[in-house]
Amino acid sequence: MTAIPLSVLDLAPVPAGAQVGDALRNTVDLARRVEQFGYHRYWLAEHHLAAGVASSAPAVLIGAVAAATDTIRVGSGAVQVGHRTALAVVEEFGTLAALHPGRIDLGLGRSGQRRVEATADDPPPPAAARVVDGLLLPPPFSFAHLLTSPRFALAGALLHQPGAQPPPFAEQLADVLALLRGDYRDATGLDAHAVPGESADLEVWLLGSSGGESARLAGARGLPFAANYHVSPATVLEAVAAYREAFRPSATLARPYVLVSADVVVAPTDAQARRLAAPYGIWVRSIRAGGGAAPFPSPEQAAAQPWTDEDRALVADRVDTQFVGAPETVAERLRVLRDATGADELLVTTITHDHTDRVASYELLAKEWLR
Repeated sequence: MTAIPLSVLDLAPVPAGAQVGDALRNTVDLARRVEQFGYHRYWLAEHHLAAGVASSAPAVLIGAVAAATDTIRVGSGAVQVGHRTALAVVEEFGTLAALHPGRIDLGLGRSGQRRVEATADDPPPPAAARVVDGLLLPPPFSFAHLLTSPRFALAGALLHQPGAQPPPFAEQLADVLALLRGDYRDATGLDAHAVPGESADLEVWLLGSSGGESARLAGARGLPFAANYHVSPATVLEAVAAYREAFRPSATLARPYVLVSADVVVAPTDAQARRLAAPYGIWVRSIRAGGGAAPFPSPEQAAAQPWTDEDRALVADRVDTQFVGAPETVAERLRVLRDATGADELLVTTITHDHTDRVASYELLAKEWLR
């Protein structure tokens, strides 16, 4: 079976002991290198108020990455539309597309939106760990404690104008698409035209972690869909199934197109890869404990950190579904992910303390996958 494309998701991680500027320069360097290795696209995440993640302004980073590369597609994974207006998003990415035509992806996510209550049509979350076609699907993780934390409320307050309420995601998506097409009308019939933005040469994607609104909207609108195995592995099959079931052909796509993400660390041997990946659980714990992503520790720092059964339970789903090993080990696990989800493309995200190890991980994987 021909290997499907590999792409990159980058959070611009800040290693412990490094500065934000180091992380941003590493991002630009990594983009140049993975373009040479044969990766298809390079996406920048959006995270806020996290000492260990520098990708808080994806449009700015996309511009820097696109300017430093030649052929690789560059985009957002994903813009949190609940924090801005449809027009602002279209103008930002329209500007990027005008400067780098044919290379920009506008990935949209629901983060920052008002939460939508589950409906009877939503597939129920799985209750226990499963293995489906060789793919581990752990029990679902509950984010309820994070959503009620004071830091979550503070982030919302800082990201929104006082008293602002984002419109429903479906309405924002409709506005984004109308502004890009050039046929936007308000309730009174008054038109508006985004400059730059209208008729921009870019791809619009939706990203989602479940079989809920994002997956269904992507399908109904005939857009490509990115399913999030690396953050929400329990629900990836429900997400891709809901997308395919809702899919209607559009001017963009004649058939569904699914990209699936995975957390990966590759080294020359399994043992070396496990050593490089050892800090990952500590890093995930910092997020899930409510403090935001901490600077990524070194293997030595991780080994010195206290670790309890409670800590292990907090991060087990993420650690157990990280693909770690020698190139052939990880490539085989990625083939399982591809086959179980029917993915058309895989999105790989890798974090290590040392930038050279991260670059090497992507290079080793590409050589194994694309040979």
